[in-house]
Amino acid sequence: MLTLEALTFSRGDFSLSADWSLAKAARCAVLGPSGGGKSTLLALIAGFETPQSGRVLHEGQPMPAQPGARPLSILFQEANLFPHLTVAQNVGLGLDPRLQLSGTEREKLDAVLSRVGMSELRSRKPGALSGGQRARTALARVLLRARPILLLDEAFSALGPALKSEMFELMADTLSSETILLMVTHDPDEAVRMDQIIVVDAGCASAPEPAATLLADPPPALRAYLGT
Repeated sequence: MLTLEALTFSRGDFSLSADWSLAKAARCAVLGPSGGGKSTLLALIAGFETPQSGRVLHEGQPMPAQPGARPLSILFQEANLFPHLTVAQNVGLGLDPRLQLSGTEREKLDAVLSRVGMSELRSRKPGALSGGQRARTALARVLLRARPILLLDEAFSALGPALKSEMFELMADTLSSETILLMVTHDPDEAVRMDQIIVVDAGCASAPEPAATLLADPPPALRAYLGT
């Protein structure tokens, strides 16, 4: 379980609060107007930002202060691939930043490349990949890390509709059924693929609500954002 316990954050005129939990295996979208705090919410969970008060908990225990020690992975729109490394090397960083992998770890790397359909492109560098192939490579690194929480910050927003749908299907097929998935998006068509939605507006990240119910009858803030 991921819990944001009476969390508050502020910087200048900006403020954000959250007080809710997501159960194991939750699939949750984060919707709201630009500048409302969606990415800040993920940054607080990941440890890139520090709250003024409150705590971020995993399974009832406070998250470590160091972002790298937190039980999560995060994907950004840019995929964060190193241009001088091959696909296999970029993915292997999920296990060891020095890329000194054991035989067992190399077997895991081979398996995850196969799962995302990148085995034949393992020796290519990011500059020689399509947008969809770069997204697959970034997803492979997340799968190899096998953390219980996955944060997506508009990770697929630059992809066309067909590739975007492909990435969602790939995640559904390859992510552990127990992984908590929290996805920032501007697209209600993406949000409806999730089980729950968190609305971030007016300084508050609201508690998760069922996606189908919320989109069928949006509250005023979400209705204004969606233009419905």
